[in-house]
Amino acid sequence: MTNAPPQIEVVFSADQIAGKIDILAAQVAAAKMDNLLVVAILKGSFVFAADLIRAMHKAGISPEVDFISLSSYRKSTKSSGAVEILRDVETDVSRRNVLLVDDILESGRTLAFAKDLMVARGAARVATCVLLNKPVQRAVEVDADFVAFECPDVFVIGYGMDIGHRYRELPFVGNLVGR
Repeated sequence: MTNAPPQIEVVFSADQIAGKIDILAAQVAAAKMDNLLVVAILKGSFVFAADLIRAMHKAGISPEVDFISLSSYRKSTKSSGAVEILRDVETDVSRRNVLLVDDILESGRTLAFAKDLMVARGAARVATCVLLNKPVQRAVEVDADFVAFECPDVFVIGYGMDIGHRYRELPFVGNLVGR
């Protein structure tokens, strides 16, 4: 029995991601969202959110930043169907323009939950930005306002996304071959 490291197929390279992030930042700047609060949905979006916030700075945007940790997966590769708040935002969102940043839009549960939560708390406008949009049947009807890539229907890792808390450090989005 061998312990060979898994093969990882690159789905979106680091260079492709960097180029798309600059485009997304320009699109967010063009949306003219004053009093902007960026809320990164943890854990998967942390790398994407950090790069996007830096690109937003280059595009002339100076948002406040906060984080919310939501989970419908835990250690599984399938959604449980229920979204839990593991860590809530600390910033008052009332009368603010909020940009939710997430890694992947798939079932829609997490993004819809976060969006509804911000609206319920009085946000003036809630926009959404995702690195990946996976065009699959959604459990909840929600679309992202800003999307970097359309994702093939494969389980992806890297660039902050994981399987069992591994592979977040990869500088690209990949797929474990043979999984």
